[in-house]
Amino acid sequence: MKHIKILFLFLTFCFAVQNSYAQPIRFKTSSVSFTEKDTKGNWNEWSEFVDANVLVTLDAKKDLITINSSEVQSFKIKAYGEIEDNDEVNIVPFECMDNKFSKCNIVIITKKKENNRMQIYINYNEVKFVYNIYNDN
Repeated sequence: MKHIKILFLFLTFCFAVQNSYAQPIRFKTSSVSFTEKDTKGNWNEWSEFVDANVLVTLDAKKDLITINSSEVQSFKIKAYGEIEDNDEVNIVPFECMDNKFSKCNIVIITKKKENNRMQIYINYNEVKFVYNIYNDN
């Protein structure tokens, strides 16, 4: 009976630790850029980056990505893509739907050879946004 109590306490501890790792991940943005398709369907050059100090939250437990800009952008995660990790980059893709029910793909990229510079891309059919981000510790 003593062993069962110890096992129960151990399993309870393991579940408690596992739940603590399901915390939302927060990033801060430093700047944003965008591009859009021209009349021929080709992508224009990216705009110059402009300062953007907003909070980005990735909540895997709620399947939600939120960008707290002047107009809050919420993205429901519909599917988690396959993570690509190599010597140059770490890419974490998501298939999402925004709060206006438009489909988009969101990708978080860590560029390892650029001092682990991080970016989040929000890709729609006609327009793309990229935020430079860093961990909000």
